[in-house]
Amino acid sequence: MTIRRGIFPFIIGTGVGSLGGLTGLGGAEFRLPFLIGLFRFAALEAVILNKATSLVVVATALPFRAAAVPLPSVAAQWPIILNLLTGSLLGAWFGAGWATKLKSQTLYRVIAGLLVLIAIVLVFGHDPSATGKPLFSGAALIVAGIIAGFAIGIVASLLGVAGGELLIPTLVLLFGADIKLAGSLSLAVSLPTMLVGFTRYSRDQSFSVIGRNKTFLLVMAAGSIVGTFIGGLLLGIVPEQVLLPILAAILVISAYKIWRHN
Repeated sequence: MTIRRGIFPFIIGTGVGSLGGLTGLGGAEFRLPFLIGLFRFAALEAVILNKATSLVVVATALPFRAAAVPLPSVAAQWPIILNLLTGSLLGAWFGAGWATKLKSQTLYRVIAGLLVLIAIVLVFGHDPSATGKPLFSGAALIVAGIIAGFAIGIVASLLGVAGGELLIPTLVLLFGADIKLAGSLSLAVSLPTMLVGFTRYSRDQSFSVIGRNKTFLLVMAAGSIVGTFIGGLLLGIVPEQVLLPILAAILVISAYKIWRHN
């Protein structure tokens, strides 16, 4: 039995999903280093599998959060969702196109650099108590939202992540959203953004990795959903002031290993 079969994908999926549930993220940025380092997938194959798993998690996370953040409250913020989507959908398409053209070693290093960037954002840009007024108003806010969405869409496609680690600080700092509402708005923006990136990846021959690893993907996705549910239950027990630096350290270590990956 290889490590790609059996219970290992479920265990990793559950563990990573729990981390994501605790921090309000999808957990894909923590899943990716396992796909490359432990399960030995090539960089682009790992990104595609990561995005497929993340799609399942994001699609289920929004209704999981409905008890705390009602869906009508999310829908009422459609101007913000549309603003960010205008940029993120374009970014997702271009990001996926660039990823399929990069050499494996270059993609490993791009991934490593982005993981370090996300670690920095987690520590310095994720403030649970932060809320307030939008940073700009009128046309300036719309332009800033499109630019931010475009950059986030690129990062999400290159890593195969939902982008919540960047979307949540953007929603809080740029639009002045409450942190809990920002988490649900992030999911609403992430799902269509990931679908666009996923569609773009389907045009590359590396997309066949999904067909070859259907069982692996289903087991890891199931574990991720269970983990997200567990993480949601544990939310509030582990203080974010302690958790976020630990997760950032994990990302930096993972980035170092991926940078040196052959």
